[in-house]
Amino acid sequence: MSSNTAGARVCFTSRVRVDRLAEYRAAHAAVWPEMLEALRDTGWRDYHLFLRDDGLLVGILETDDYAAAQRGMAATEVNTRWQAAMSGFFVDEGSPDDGFVLLDEVFHLEGQLAALADTADGDSAGGAG
Repeated sequence: MSSNTAGARVCFTSRVRVDRLAEYRAAHAAVWPEMLEALRDTGWRDYHLFLRDDGLLVGILETDDYAAAQRGMAATEVNTRWQAAMSGFFVDEGSPDDGFVLLDEVFHLEGQLAALADTADGDSAGGAG
């Protein structure tokens, strides 16, 4: 994801401690209902987390404005509790959200297919007459 995260997909990485992987997976198998609702209500959509056995965590989400979604979550009481509960799982010190490393999107299949279709439509629209 580029530095402009308005109206976009966001992808980030972080590191979970290898000795706590099972606990981390269990916590995310049953996220608190109020946390799920807060994420939804602050603009997090189609949010996925992927975890590799060496602790690499990859998150992907869609949002209209990532900075606003982060601020919205930071303002919730449930996020304060969740971050405290999750802090011991991560390699980096501090709030887990602060350790996210954003990645630039370099390919999106649907986006390129749509551009290809737009080009083809433009070619056919000005054709025979």
